[in-house]
Amino acid sequence: MASDYYQLLGVARDASAEEIKKAFRRVARETHPDANHDDPTAEARFKEVAEAYEVLKDPERRRRYDRGETFDMGDLFGAGGFGGFEDILRSVFGEGSVFGQGRPQGPARGRDVLARVNVSLEEACFGVEAKVSFRTNVNCDVCSGSGAKPGTDRITCPTCQGAGAVRVQRRGILGTMMTVATCDTCTGTGEIVSDPCERCSGGGIVPQNREVSVEIPPGVDNGTRLRLNREGEAAGRGGQPGDLFVEIKVLPDERFVRDGAELIHRTSVGIAEAALGTSIDIPLIDGKVHSLEVPAGTQPGWTTGIRGEGMSRLGRRGRGDLVVAVAVEVPSDLTREERDLLKQFAELRGEKTGGKRRWI
Repeated sequence: MASDYYQLLGVARDASAEEIKKAFRRVARETHPDANHDDPTAEARFKEVAEAYEVLKDPERRRRYDRGETFDMGDLFGAGGFGGFEDILRSVFGEGSVFGQGRPQGPARGRDVLARVNVSLEEACFGVEAKVSFRTNVNCDVCSGSGAKPGTDRITCPTCQGAGAVRVQRRGILGTMMTVATCDTCTGTGEIVSDPCERCSGGGIVPQNREVSVEIPPGVDNGTRLRLNREGEAAGRGGQPGDLFVEIKVLPDERFVRDGAELIHRTSVGIAEAALGTSIDIPLIDGKVHSLEVPAGTQPGWTTGIRGEGMSRLGRRGRGDLVVAVAVEVPSDLTREERDLLKQFAELRGEKTGGKRRWI
């Protein structure tokens, strides 16, 4: 028995009857053995929930419990053990099981499909219509997905009478319990195929290569996934197709490094250009060229931005900036004339030259 029924249901000690009932509905759904097939302690935990509700829902039992009295399972549920608990479930959840089963299950849904597509950085920036190829199951072209041989029809399942589900008895440590399960005969469709289609063997689906056009929106990045409803695997036999998820891979571009909505372009200028100033051509993502003025006295690592020439923002207006990082290139293969000129420059600047290499 639980040490504290109130704590087990997650309610205060002065909780109203309606609050206790609401809490029991929530906890019962979470701990019901049907929802915890792989948990060997599920039945024991559900037993505690049953005890707590059976005591606290009754004003007289609740008063006795608050005074410290304990209760026996036989006293609470009678000689039938847990079999009588179905009445409690119906009083709280209505007809059917804890999970509202008992209604026709309907045809199974097709599985979702994941496909991948490569796009260039420019296509990722401005968007593009791409073709995505993948292999999946599609509705059989002979029976149109019904699974039945042309000229014949599916018939109502004799096991579940078209409900797609059956009530089964299950015995556990708490006694016999009635639950609702998917019908094994029709797998939940409510119908069976008496004369199956020869092409799909009655399944209604066959494997096939597909190609789908997808609109890639501006601003996508590596790993962005687009969802196309009902473009996934067909279910056959009247079931709803799954969805197609398209994962984007943005190919590298030697001109730019992407940082969110910003693009970074790295370039360099000579020491004379950095000292005296110059104009350089900067490539833009759309293929155009921007003339950038590099001011006199530019130092290594100087950066500047070109507003609105970066990446589009996914799902938003506007674009980021293009950041230009400028390095100053120091020549290592000077001619004699260039060396003499630099020496003259150094003398004018009072700089020392010609030192031997020092190892640190």
